[in-house]
Amino acid sequence: MAARENRYLRDIPLPGMEERPSGYRGPAVCKIIDISYRQLDYWTTTRLITPSVRNAEGSGSQRLYAFEDIVQLKVIKSLLDAGVSLQRIRAAIDYVRERGLSLRGLTLVSDGATVYALDDSRDVVDLLAKGQGVFGIAVEPVWQAVEAEVTRLPAESTPDAAVSGKDVAGRAVQS
Repeated sequence: MAARENRYLRDIPLPGMEERPSGYRGPAVCKIIDISYRQLDYWTTTRLITPSVRNAEGSGSQRLYAFEDIVQLKVIKSLLDAGVSLQRIRAAIDYVRERGLSLRGLTLVSDGATVYALDDSRDVVDLLAKGQGVFGIAVEPVWQAVEAEVTRLPAESTPDAAVSGKDVAGRAVQS
C-alpha cells in the first residue's frame, strides 16, 4: 500500500523559517578589498556601489553587500590602483550597468584616460594600434579571488528581505 500524503504537510513556509538572502558587512568587505570603511561609505553614499542585500536604514542599521557587490568593489579598487580617476571609473561602471552586462564575462582595459569593456568578440589589437599602452583586468580571476575570500567569512541573513533564489556568488539555487 502506498504511503498516504499528510494533507497538513504542505509547502507552506513557517514564519522565520524561509530562506533569506545573505551578505557581508562593511568591515569584512573592506578587509577583502583593502580599503578603509570611510572609502566604502563614500562610494556607497555617492552611489558608485549600492549594497544589493540590504542598504542602511537609519542609525544603527548595517549595510549588507552581496558577492557581486564585492567583485565590483574589487574591480573599482584595481582601476584606481592602476591610475584611473574615480570619475572615469564611475562612468565605466554606469555604462556596464545601463546595458545590463555582467562584469564576470568582461575584461576591462584602460590607458589611464579611458576604460574599455571587452568581451570575447572584441579585438584588443585595434586598441594597441593607437600607440598607447593599455592594461587589462580580467574580471574572472578577481571573481574567483573574492569567492575564495568570501567563503572564509560568515554570511549574514536579512530577516525582512525577500527570497532571492541565488547564492552569495549570484548563482541560481535549486530547492
